[in-house]
Amino acid sequence: MKTIKRIAAVTACPTGIAHTFMAAEALRKTAEVMGYDIKVETQGSEGVKTPLSAGDIADADLVIIGADIHVDPSRFVGKPVYATSTSRTIRSTKAVIEEAVSEAQHESETQQESEVDVPAPPVAATVSSAATSVASTSPSNGLKHLVGITSCPTGIAHTFMAAEALRKAAVELGHEIKVETQGSVGAKNQLTPEDIAQADAVVIAADTYVDLTRFKGKRVYETSTKQALKAGKGVINDALTLPEPEVQATSGNGRDYLQSVQQVKADRSAKRSGPYRHLLTGVSYMLPVIVAGGLIIALSFVFGLEPEEGSFGAALMQIGGESAFALIVPVLSGFIAFSIADRPGLAPGLIGGMLAANLGMGFLGGILSGFLAGYIALLVRDKINLPANLEGLKPVLVIPLLSTLAVGLLLVYVFGAPVKAILDGLTAFLQNMGQTNAVILGLILGGMMAVDMGGPVNKAAYTFAVGLLASSVFEPMAAVMAAGMTPPLGLALGTLLAKRQFTDEEKDAGKVATVLGIAFITEGAIPFAAKDPVRVLPACIAGSAVTGALSMLFGCTLRAPHGGIFVLAIPNAVTQGGLYVVAIAAGTLVTAVAIAQLKRWQPKAKAAVAEPQS
Repeated sequence: MKTIKRIAAVTACPTGIAHTFMAAEALRKTAEVMGYDIKVETQGSEGVKTPLSAGDIADADLVIIGADIHVDPSRFVGKPVYATSTSRTIRSTKAVIEEAVSEAQHESETQQESEVDVPAPPVAATVSSAATSVASTSPSNGLKHLVGITSCPTGIAHTFMAAEALRKAAVELGHEIKVETQGSVGAKNQLTPEDIAQADAVVIAADTYVDLTRFKGKRVYETSTKQALKAGKGVINDALTLPEPEVQATSGNGRDYLQSVQQVKADRSAKRSGPYRHLLTGVSYMLPVIVAGGLIIALSFVFGLEPEEGSFGAALMQIGGESAFALIVPVLSGFIAFSIADRPGLAPGLIGGMLAANLGMGFLGGILSGFLAGYIALLVRDKINLPANLEGLKPVLVIPLLSTLAVGLLLVYVFGAPVKAILDGLTAFLQNMGQTNAVILGLILGGMMAVDMGGPVNKAAYTFAVGLLASSVFEPMAAVMAAGMTPPLGLALGTLLAKRQFTDEEKDAGKVATVLGIAFITEGAIPFAAKDPVRVLPACIAGSAVTGALSMLFGCTLRAPHGGIFVLAIPNAVTQGGLYVVAIAAGTLVTAVAIAQLKRWQPKAKAAVAEPQS
């Protein structure tokens, strides 16, 4: 067991005053009492005091970092490092030192055991294995490209130290690696789709949740930040020795059909870029809030349209209407800003969204405040540079303060009144439009839902309708949901009306599309459209346009933004429920008849039949 005698330490806090020096003094006194020789560097508001020299670090058996901001870890690579906060260093100094010493000794034992467990080979074999070892760590053995992500709960010490350890290990092994750090100021050195595409393996060294959807089809090795620090080379070698993910062949059954739908959606998501991607991110986070709120409001109508104060129905209305719906605009704004600027954009985005809602700017104001907050936070993050010891102030003070102040003042004094006037005019027009205008609007919204089935045009129509729910305009939501159900339902019916025009695989897919259609998952029609867009898209657009127009003509309203045909089971959630079903059925029939006729213009599909052997 390795004996720990000398300790090097660094303390730092955002202000660089109280906690920095209190933690340093606590470490000095406690370490001396425990019999350790310790040198402590403080990174304070007056700069670095008692800096650790190269000799101090080289002589140290252990490094302790008690910090609440980022401390450059590059000096300590190869040393056991224990990182914690300044507050814990002050409150539990002895426990911190004991844990750090214990981890360092455990690491030393692990390394010694790995060396002892390997039996000594004969002399001839030794030469051979040495040559093999050189070859395996030499670039001549084949340069590998890796990507990685490091993240720890505080996003300060371990995040950047693990990244540095992985980079150094990759260089020593003759490979290349790009590491994205998900720290307290957001993601740095972000991985691009091109980086991921050329990667031979992915290393996730994280103690927090990391979304792995970007790495589908890649070898992904998951470990902790501490393991990356202790055994960077081993982590990289383990990642490169993982087996390649298996590519499963589709067999045409329902599960494969669902997987193809999900794959298309994932591909679309990966291709989104710029403002559209940011808007869709905000909408995706907003949807669970508005769906939950809308369905709870709809459930409250079981107890009457105006439930009595104190009743169960009033409680449901309070949950759905007064709470969930109050969050729609802030969540939309906050996560648009989050998509643009990562975590630094969240606070100004949420506050800007709440302000937009209070100013009566509605969903238009939420979209505007989200983009303002995101780009202003990004500007502050990238353009305002602070000394290294004050860098920790940016995510908790500088960025939220300056960006929130800027967004708030812009909304109050510049954009508030004009956007509110636009929203009020739009709401008044929709509430007072005649039948002709209603039918035209239904035709447009319905057709948009089928143009790209979950793409930008579809999402634009859906977002427009969802945003109007907060303004108590419910007719467009009914038209949009009905029109979104029509494409998969119409294609499923088409496979029954014109069986000879579809393959056996398409007929099986039609059964799955029926379930997706009644659940308002328009993407259920995507595989059909991808295979034959020239015939499928016009048929779907025609059917959805008819459904949208009829829904508006019948005056159908919908208070729940999702749920498909199942919302009909909730009393008062849909008005004119019978006519609503008629509108969906009419559009479904139009789509089915149109696709059946259009398919006649192509050679008849033949089922695969095994030819007799001669």
